[in-house]
Amino acid sequence: MPYQNLLVSDRGAVRSIVINRPDKLNALNLLTLQELDQAFRAAREDSGVRVIVLAGAGEKAFVAGADIAELAKLSPIEAQAFSRAGQNLMRGMERTGKPIVARIQGFALGGGMELAMSCHLRIASEKARLGQPEINLGVIPGFGGTQRLTRLAGRSAALELCLLGAPIDAARALALGVLNRVVAPDRLDDEIAAVTDQLAAAAPIALAGILDAVILGADCAMDPALEFESQAFALCCSTADMREGTQAFLEKRKAVFSGK
Repeated sequence: MPYQNLLVSDRGAVRSIVINRPDKLNALNLLTLQELDQAFRAAREDSGVRVIVLAGAGEKAFVAGADIAELAKLSPIEAQAFSRAGQNLMRGMERTGKPIVARIQGFALGGGMELAMSCHLRIASEKARLGQPEINLGVIPGFGGTQRLTRLAGRSAALELCLLGAPIDAARALALGVLNRVVAPDRLDDEIAAVTDQLAAAAPIALAGILDAVILGADCAMDPALEFESQAFALCCSTADMREGTQAFLEKRKAVFSGK
């Protein structure tokens, strides 16, 4: 499917989705949100795709935020629709059932930080800067930033970032739990490749079960969350991948998972 604002390519079972608006620092307008939704739906439905990398074109930004020129013209009704489009995209990303890794080489601000937080893993360059500066525009985060940031970094950090609007560096974002790994700029792509290759070789049904158990379980009380985990564990034990994994362990060889 051709996209106006995205570049999509595959490296084996790893799909790369690149937001391609470097002249706008990959800012999110409505068309980009719609194309991202289409691209993630296509990746979810493609059995050949096991892992997804989300990146921004150029060296300056992953995504520098929403497209302010478009945002400034929105009526309240249009703004609500724009917010919901972003929220629906990012909630759908969380529930794709396949690991999504954010490649953050520069700015991830506003909607860009919200987009990164909706990915399952976030790997960043030491040059990355993250923040929720919406307060400086007289608005609040609208794509889930107040909620995901609280869940990732805690209430105190979420309030600081959203109320003050100042970006933080990659080291602090790592310490807060917003980032998973921070590496030197020249090692970023190698680190992404190593992580995604490991994920691509893992059992797809088990990966999906972990994603569901962690993401959905976090929104539940402990007892129903544990029940969900137990059912997902039982489902994995019905698969050919479970038989392959256990047999490979006993035979001291590397397992080859089929996703069945």
